[in-house]
Formats: sequence, C-alpha cells, structure tokens
Amino acid sequence: MYKTLKFTAVISFLLLCVLSSPAQDDFEDEVVRYYQMETMDDSLFIRIQEEVKIDPPNPKAEIVVDLRDPQNQTVTIQGTVFPFLAFSPETRARIMTFPFKLNLEEQTTYTSVFTRVIKKIRFRRLVEPPSKSQILATRGYVNPYFQLYGGERMGFAIKRDIGITVGTGTPYSGALESDQVEINLHALGARVGLITAASFLVGKTLNQSLQGDTSSTFVLNRGNRMHLHYATSALQVGYVIPLGNFFEVVYQQVLEEMSPTDRGFIMQDSADGYAPKIMSGSYFNWEFRYPMRNQGSTRAKAYLASYQNELHLGYTGRELVLVGSNFDFRFDFMYPQKRNPERPPQLAMEVMVQKIAEGWASSVISLGPSIIVGRNERGKLGVNTLFFNLRVKLGSSL
Repeated sequence: MYKTLKFTAVISFLLLCVLSSPAQDDFEDEVVRYYQMETMDDSLFIRIQEEVKIDPPNPKAEIVVDLRDPQNQTVTIQGTVFPFLAFSPETRARIMTFPFKLNLEEQTTYTSVFTRVIKKIRFRRLVEPPSKSQILATRGYVNPYFQLYGGERMGFAIKRDIGITVGTGTPYSGALESDQVEINLHALGARVGLITAASFLVGKTLNQSLQGDTSSTFVLNRGNRMHLHYATSALQVGYVIPLGNFFEVVYQQVLEEMSPTDRGFIMQDSADGYAPKIMSGSYFNWEFRYPMRNQGSTRAKAYLASYQNELHLGYTGRELVLVGSNFDFRFDFMYPQKRNPERPPQLAMEVMVQKIAEGWASSVISLGPSIIVGRNERGKLGVNTLFFNLRVKLGSSL
C-alpha cells in the first residue's frame, strides 16, 4: 500500500515538474493558409471581434482563417463568416503572422491519433510569467473563477486593495469531499474569514448518511467515507507575506466543536487507524505557491501547503489551451502529517472542459470529471470518489 502511495507521490511530483519547466521552442516556418487560431492571446481575439462589432467579445472564441483563395479570403468567428478585408491592415497582419495555428489542411496518418497532441504542444507557451495581479500580495486573491467543489476561492475587489473571497470545500478538496463553506474579507494582504458547514456538499445530510439512509441524498457517498472532511464553525485569520504573492500563513480557530453524538457516528467509518477528518481545536496553515501562466492559461499556480495537519502538493490551471481545446486542470496529492485519527493519503484530480455551451456561456462554463484515489474500504488502492465538478467564470481574464 505505502509503496503504491509513494509511487503516486512521485508521479505527482514529475507531473508538477513538467507543468512548471520550460521546454524547447517549437516554431515552424511552414506557410499555413487555412487554420484555426489557438486562444493564446486574449487581447488579439477581443480586438478581432470588436472590429466586426461583436458585443460582448469572447476572448476564447473559435476563430478560423481561410486565406487559400486570394479572391475570397475569410475569417469565421463562432460560425459567422466575415471578409478578411473587413479588418484593419494592422489586424490582418497580426492574423497572418499569428504563431499559434492549427493547420486544418494537415495530412493525418494511422498514428496521428497517438502523436498529434504531442506535436501540437506549444512549448514556447508552456511556462510564462504570471500576470501583475497574480504576484501582488495585496491583490492576488482577485479571481473570477467560482468552482462548485474545492479549489481556489473566487474573489473580487470592492475598492483598491479591499475585497471579498468565497468558496466551498477546502482549497485542496475534490468533489463530494468536504462540506466546508467560507467567506473572507481581504485588506492590504491580510484577511479574516468565517467557516461553516453545508452537508449537502458531500451529497447527504449528517444524520441521513450516518444512520444508513439509502435515499438519493446518500447514494452519492455510499461505501468508503474515510476520505471525507467535516467542517465546523470556525474563525480564520491570514496574511500574505508582502514580498510577493508566494507565501501565506493562516490561523484557524474552531468556535463550536462537533457534538459528541455526531462525532461518534462519524468515527464508525474509522478503519486501520484512519478516520474522516473533523475540524477541532486550532490549526496553523501555510502555503508556498508559484503563480504562473502556462500553455496559454489565464491563471495557474504550483504549490506546497500544510492545511489542518495535512501536507498538500499540487497544481491548478485555468483555461489551458491544447490543440484548440480549452480546459481547467487540477491535481492535489495529500499526505497526513499526523496519524490518529487522520485520513489516509490520497490523490485528487479533475479536468473541466470549456466550450460545452454556446453563445456567451462558451467561455464561462467548464464541466468535467473529478476523481479521488486512495485507500478504499478493503485497505487497497482504489477510487473513493468519481463525480463531476463545475467552474463558472464571473468576470474577464486577469
């Protein structure tokens, strides 16, 4: 069991290195006249749409350029065809010299199904510097993405360096893993917030799940529940060290402990020294993170963190671009720093695909599978949760 978990940790670390390390340039000099523009430049995509009066412009719109016929050159935006001459000379030049093109005339072979994706990875855009807002200690919390289960908190500024963040689950939990809900007030790099529990986030109410109710609210979490995280009412205070948005410390104090009756029911799910996580007492948490933009993403980071006596190593990226597709990707490897009682180690991963809806929702909604792998009820490595996660973009890219 532990050998398998160590192997999983090594794979997670290697994946993190690949996502965080630059690679060689892949510039190709071939002339491409019929192509799809990969969504690697939000400002250019917005400019193209503004010149033909598309309102509001979609920075992740599908744009296909056809320059094969000199007498009938066109640009197709989300299915609508526009003459190439409808754009200004400067914009036409940028469209023609755009470096990230998907060649729609490319010849395919029997091996293309295995090799095309690798060939089309844009190594020049694998890792880029973060946006200015990502590296400011006082503004790093501003984030237009709200996720249904876990992940970074959605945040917005009220005035200058004062703002609010909200989120469900813990910053590191996957789907149906934690019933935590939090809201925070940020000011000049510091934050104060409240945490509470919403049991529907783990697919059930406490009494229904623990007393064996087989109603539909319980079906989502039938079986192994050692991996669950139960929140209680708590206060948290945090501060981002003012040398850049790369190190944050947070102190959490539980205000109301879980009742002995509910705690006793939860501990019935214990096995071999492991048990569900229940917030209790106080915690000193920290996160070391490296904000970045990679593979055309609008927001991404790699991190190492300690959260409620659990160590986390992971990566999260928003709106990554690969072969014309836009998606969010996140993985988190958790290992308990203390044992009795603590949850077993686990790996949470999810991929949420964009452009599943039409119109304005094309770049707003992402949906995809969320999986948690760890120790199952038989003491072996297995899938504890297989569900979906949803992300909604509530503002423009940073």
